[in-house]
Amino acid sequence: MTTTNTHLGIDRRLCGEPVSLGEGTATVRFVASADMAADDRGLVHGGFVFGLADHAAMLAVNDPFVVLGSAETRFLAPVRVGEEVIATATRTEQKGKKHVLAVSVKVGEREVLSGTMTAFALDAHVLDR
Repeated sequence: MTTTNTHLGIDRRLCGEPVSLGEGTATVRFVASADMAADDRGLVHGGFVFGLADHAAMLAVNDPFVVLGSAETRFLAPVRVGEEVIATATRTEQKGKKHVLAVSVKVGEREVLSGTMTAFALDAHVLDR
């Protein structure tokens, strides 16, 4: 597995543990915890599912200064507390600092989120600009 070069301080319980990293691709996973629940029935808040997809996209770029610029995603099915959730991101296009990535999040064979994210690999930390 390639070395992780970005988002080193992220809480992997909430945003996913890397499973595999390659040139322009990444897979991350988490088991949805009770801390992610939006209600007493165990529905996981979509922000955590989106965060997992975002983390996969950032790792697929794997640049120390990568930031998310835009996202076009669709939520396709709910996630429940206790389910293993796996996100995969694959770079489909790169033009200079701009990276376009296809993202897919699944619980087993059931796709729960799909879309496209655009990320930018900056020359310096976004907070230093």
